[in-house]
Amino acid sequence: MEGKKSKPRALLVFGAPCSGKTTFGERFSRKFDLTYFNLDELRLQHRLTRKNILLIIELLARTKKDLVFEGGIGTEKERAEIRNILRAAGYEPTLIWIQTDLATIRLRMKMRYRSVSAAKEAYDKAVADLEAPTDIEKPLILSGKHTFDTQTRHVLAGLATTEQK
Repeated sequence: MEGKKSKPRALLVFGAPCSGKTTFGERFSRKFDLTYFNLDELRLQHRLTRKNILLIIELLARTKKDLVFEGGIGTEKERAEIRNILRAAGYEPTLIWIQTDLATIRLRMKMRYRSVSAAKEAYDKAVADLEAPTDIEKPLILSGKHTFDTQTRHVLAGLATTEQK
């Protein structure tokens, strides 16, 4: 995310559980020295409400730093709330949708939960409210099975395209 840009960027990374969101978000943030937040972890760790999370995003947006968010953006309504806050603060938010095939997700979840039934329960709960992006959201779509370098090139190309518009 080097070079001259007109607005600060905010990347909103979402997808099914174990699709590779955290791996991508954390690595991308480190590579480009961006501020990264997993909103679900933040909410759980500090027992925050959605209203608290949105207030934190408003405060972060005042910094004008490039940001990466993951979690708490599974539905179009949640993504719209965050995009509206960011746009009002002068940001150019970009949605990144990480997609991974179900067999890979199941394998990753079995490894994480060490139990097929626990993995299934966690998956079912997580995807119950997950909504695919609408055409209006214009997501950058990444494969959760591609290498990080390939994912990064795709995101940078997508960001460059939106910067030119």
